[in-house]
Amino acid sequence: MHAPDDHAAPPRRILTPSTLNRLVRGLLEDALPLVWIEGELSNVARPASGHLYFTLKDSGAQVRCAMFRPKTTALRFKPADGMQVLLRARVGLYEPRGEFQLVAEHMEPAGEGALQRAFEQLKAKLDAEGLFDPARKRPLPRYARRIGVITSATGAAIRDVLSVLSRRWPLADVEVLPVPVQGREAPPAIVAMLRKASASARYDVLLVTRGGGSLEDLWAFNDEAVARAIHASAVPVVSAVGHEVDFSIADFVADLRAPTPSAAAELLVPDGQTMLRHLHQLQQRLATLQQRRLQALDQRADHLFARLQAQRPQARLARDRERLAHLRHRLLTVLRERQQHERAKLDRLHARLQARHPQQRLPLLQRRLAEQSQRLRQAIARQLERERYALQQAARTLHAVSPLATLERGYAILFDADGKVLRSAQGVEPGAALRARLADGELPLRVRED
Repeated sequence: MHAPDDHAAPPRRILTPSTLNRLVRGLLEDALPLVWIEGELSNVARPASGHLYFTLKDSGAQVRCAMFRPKTTALRFKPADGMQVLLRARVGLYEPRGEFQLVAEHMEPAGEGALQRAFEQLKAKLDAEGLFDPARKRPLPRYARRIGVITSATGAAIRDVLSVLSRRWPLADVEVLPVPVQGREAPPAIVAMLRKASASARYDVLLVTRGGGSLEDLWAFNDEAVARAIHASAVPVVSAVGHEVDFSIADFVADLRAPTPSAAAELLVPDGQTMLRHLHQLQQRLATLQQRRLQALDQRADHLFARLQAQRPQARLARDRERLAHLRHRLLTVLRERQQHERAKLDRLHARLQARHPQQRLPLLQRRLAEQSQRLRQAIARQLERERYALQQAARTLHAVSPLATLERGYAILFDADGKVLRSAQGVEPGAALRARLADGELPLRVRED
């Protein structure tokens, strides 16, 4: 018999792959809670399930990632290969294949988070100073005669605004105040235009607007200097920046925020067609009231006449009848004149609306275009004539210093037999053949010994 071995090995704990992966997953999730990580997207895939699978990489490593459908529905952009993003994710392990992975809870374009924090900080600062106070916001004029639109002259926003304003209220005079709305040069340009428009006292209201875009695209309207220029404006300011879901610092400071440029145009002016219908309704009500008033007066006159007839004051009745007829005639005259005045006023308003219709302005604009074209052609002709004269002067100056002009004054140029110009008589032998160049041709010469 053998004595028991005091140093026998402890019993082995045998794991299955599933158990091992489960243990590793638990260790990772316990050791690393939610983390923020930034990198470049690659191998982005979105199957029919709605889940999002991708790889996050940098120059030295990569990691597989997954984002499940409840979280993908909150994404504000479409992830694509090559995009730089910022993730908030849980570190885990995909047990069936034993692969290390991140499960994303939130995703945003890299840099947008910093912009959002800067936005919130500036918003809190200006709010604390009272720039957003509803008590300081001014009402818009009911009938704006002149509107200044501060925006890009080539963007879609200005086309939408002009289209809505011309359709709803063509009586308004709209002036486009062009500025860049994106990039470094945009904030100072917007500030300068706001100050200039405010100081000019030309406008009843100002509209600051641009179309939609990313947070970076709209950042010019989150600038502190722009916000303070809006706050300092002497006239009401309407802000319509981006789409309905976009909010900017300019929106909070402005006297009124519109969700879109088109909506801003509708808020700035009344509807001309609605106004016309209202005027027609007022005219009809006036005519009805006048008719009822006349009927009431007729009834009262009949009643008084009956009373007078019952009392038989013949002389007084005759006088009162004449006075009543005179008053009735005056009343009808006044009512007719007032009705004609109101109808003429309505016709003038209708004519003004029709006169300002874009279709009526096309012939004037075409004439202006033809005049400008004629002026341009005349300016080009005058410029060509000046250039032709300058060319002739230069040609005369050049000819004056030309050797040919010197020959025309009686001088000649001598050439030796090799065609070289003779500049001195030294070295020329008697009997040598020479050529003399004159203004109208050449002469052969022979050197003679004196």
